[in-house]
Parts: sequence; structure tokens; C-alpha cells
Amino acid sequence: MTHHGTAAPQRLMLLDTASMYFRAFYGVPDITADNGTPVNAVRGLLDFISRMVGEYSPTHLVCCWDNDWRPQWRVDLIPSYKSHRVVATRADAPDVEEVPDPLEQQVPLIRAVLDAFGITVVGADHYEADDVIGTLATDAGMPVDVVTGDRDLFQLVDDELEVRVLYIARGVSKHERITNEVVREKYGVDAHQYADLATLRGDASDGLPGVKGVGDKTAATLLGRFGDMPTLLAAVDDPDSDLGPNPRSKLRDAADYLAVAPRVVAVARDIDLGDVDATLPHEPRDADLVAAIAEEFNLSGPVERLTETLRSR
Repeated sequence: MTHHGTAAPQRLMLLDTASMYFRAFYGVPDITADNGTPVNAVRGLLDFISRMVGEYSPTHLVCCWDNDWRPQWRVDLIPSYKSHRVVATRADAPDVEEVPDPLEQQVPLIRAVLDAFGITVVGADHYEADDVIGTLATDAGMPVDVVTGDRDLFQLVDDELEVRVLYIARGVSKHERITNEVVREKYGVDAHQYADLATLRGDASDGLPGVKGVGDKTAATLLGRFGDMPTLLAAVDDPDSDLGPNPRSKLRDAADYLAVAPRVVAVARDIDLGDVDATLPHEPRDADLVAAIAEEFNLSGPVERLTETLRSR
């Protein structure tokens, strides 16, 4: 991460870009450019960025990208991982995520606009945006706001290092600030235990089966008692441990899953991303290009709002 001296206290904002543009696509009415290209996701995303930058004034910002939304190494560990989101393609073709065509068409335009503004986009081959976020949020050297609609990222929350999640599941305008206290209130565990909770409970939206018969409450109780997954799994094999016969047999039945799931659920924190200059510009990098794109694709309003937001922070 390259730091530039500024008077403002430094803050890094990490955007789970796909989480935001999917939300924009489904939440913003259909709007097209004169040439018929749908642009509602682009418009919505730009307005979401304006809103979050306007409210939190980050000095640094990265749009984190899914270079691989379903990495093979995760599928090798748990074959059902995100499998229900795969479009039926030929067996020899790479997995394609089921994305509505009018959204698919907008993704290159989203990249082009962000680039014209000079907003840093970072992805890593064989990794999801979550992993890029995990890596950039770890040892960032400044407070970090992670913007996502995906609760998997609650595992990154760390009050001491000032890492929090701005959770947009109920909408960007109604987002929640997730601190350790909020995770504890919602789930009964600390944020650093959240990945273990998710592993035990499972997550249908990611194709993670979880441990049969173990939900949030049981998972929280077990983690409250044993602290983390290695300690819990050691207790399963220890006849003298304080683990009742019922949870013990459930955990034992799920032993194969529990041997691999923690690796799938944990976001990577150590990808080599090279030197990332995440400084958020005060002016568009290429104002003429931004204006031309805005003109051609019916984006004038959102582009003006974002330009104004960047200038006024």
C-alpha cells in the first residue's frame, strides 16, 4: 500500500464491487443509453460510491474484484461450493456464474468508468474479491471500512485495528456499521470466531452444508465453550472433554467436512497483490474520457455527483 502524506487522517475503504453492482442492478430501475445498452448497475454503483465516500471521507479506496468468483482450490475442498450458481455449460468449459445478461453487458463499462476516474481496481487470479479485501484489510496501517452485502466478511472485523464492515444487505442507504459488539449481539461470538461459526452453521447461499443439526445458537454455544475450531475438534476426540454426546456425534459425523471447510470459509489475508496505490483522487484521472463516457452512456448525473464528492472531501 502506497501512502501519500495528507492532512486528513488516513482511512481505507474497500468495496466488494460485485456485491455492490449486483445490488445496484436489482435495485435501480432499468435505464438504457441511447444505443440501447443497459446502464442501471453502472449508475447505481457510481451513486453508491458517492454516498459511501461522502459519508466516510476515505483517503484511500479500492474496488476489489472477483478475478475468480469460484476458485478451483475451494471447489476441490468442497465440491458443492457455489455450485448452484453455476450456469450449465459444457463439461470441459470453465464454470460461468449465472449473471443476468443485462448486468453482464455492464461490467466492462463499470471497469472503464472506474479507470477513467482513476479509482483503483484490484483483483487476483484464483481468488475472490473477499480474499483481496482480506489481504488489503490486514495490516493496512490505517482504519479500514469494508463495504459489502456479504456477512462472510464479518470475520475481518477488528475493533483494535479499526477494521469494520459497512453492511449493505438492507440497502446502501440503510447500511449497518458492524463492529465486534454488533457481531457479538447478532451471533453470540466475537468477530474472530465468525468464520468458525459460519463453518459449523453452513451457508446455503455459498453451497456450504455445515454440520447437520447445528445452527447459529448451538455453534455459538460450542465456540463460547471451546474458543475455536481446532480446540473444538480436539474435544470431539477427547473422551474426557466437556462435550455432550449429541453435539459430539454430530461433529463426528461431519469430520470430513470439518477437516476442509475452515480453509474454504476463511478469507485469504496474504495474497501477493504487488504495490497497490489506493490513494483516492480528488479529481477524475481523465476528465475528458469521463465526460465522453457519461455522454455516450447516459451517466451524466451519477458522474457529476461522484466528481463533486471526490472534490469536496
